Amino acid sequence: MKFYYSKKLDSFTNLLHAFTTKECGNLAFHVGGNETEVQKNHELLAKELGYKKNSLVHMKQIHSDIVYMVRDEDFQTPPTCDALITNRKNTPLMVMVADCSPLLLYDDKKKVIAAVHAGRAGAFKNIVKNVIKKMQTEFDSDPKDIYVSAGASIGVCCYKVGSEIYEEAKALSLEYAVQKRNENFYLDVAAILKKQLLSCGIKRENIEFCDECTCCNTHKYFSYRAKAKTGRFAGVIQLTP
Repeated sequence: MKFYYSKKLDSFTNLLHAFTTKECGNLAFHVGGNETEVQKNHELLAKELGYKKNSLVHMKQIHSDIVYMVRDEDFQTPPTCDALITNRKNTPLMVMVADCSPLLLYDDKKKVIAAVHAGRAGAFKNIVKNVIKKMQTEFDSDPKDIYVSAGASIGVCCYKVGSEIYEEAKALSLEYAVQKRNENFYLDVAAILKKQLLSCGIKRENIEFCDECTCCNTHKYFSYRAKAKTGRFAGVIQLTP
């Protein structure tokens, strides 16, 4: 199985994490794939990374700004949300994507982790701000101690949007993230997320974004924009003893 690691998170010895690729197979149950095959993909990934499959918490993602505090483990009944936070050890969190940004967060001082699904809707709703606030209120996290790594996502090179999305971006003062080329609009979601993270007090040197576009690299990643009926790859993070 091929997956890759964050340079920002890889140095922490009490942290398990990875971003999967297409070679790891589809990890989502909701996209029309064979459920037995998806279960097998999860089992193989858990074995490869060294966590217990049934302790994994993933999400029923709905492109919201809802943040869920993980206090129990239940692989079979994922919470409806777009961000997970926990300070529980041996409880892996997973975010699944196929163009949206998979964000993994870690506060090394308070020993708190988060997994966040942030596409256009999440960026426009500033889910990042909700996650940081939740880490502050629940665990007294200082944003300066939080590290953030984002896996591959669709780039501004490929994310063509309609004029209504441009108008929505303007209304939210996000027009800086829209490029106009040949009378078409292209959205840079990563630019929005980076600015939001900095506005929350995350240090620039603690932020890492993968520069690979999922739509440009369909040999390596699933991409909804390239093929609507497709699987999902994932970001995984877990606190270890």
